[in-house]
Amino acid sequence: MSGTHAFTVGDRGRVVLPSRLRQNRGWPEGTTLVAIESATGVVVASRDELESIVAKQLAGIDLVAQLLEERRASAARDDRA
Repeated sequence: MSGTHAFTVGDRGRVVLPSRLRQNRGWPEGTTLVAIESATGVVVASRDELESIVAKQLAGIDLVAQLLEERRASAARDDRA
């Protein structure tokens, strides 16, 4: 389900997303969207879609273990100083 959808920015900075795009994405009226700006462009996603994207990117990563490892390394450097 990919495609190109053109729309314009209005005089107050408002945009109206084409109905076909909203239907394809399952975005009913009132859906909160997030715009993510990067060096290559802008990505628009719903909060639920964004949560899913982040969860997939973090899958298998043990953030607590990484933080503990960094803290232990920092404490060891401090002890040597």
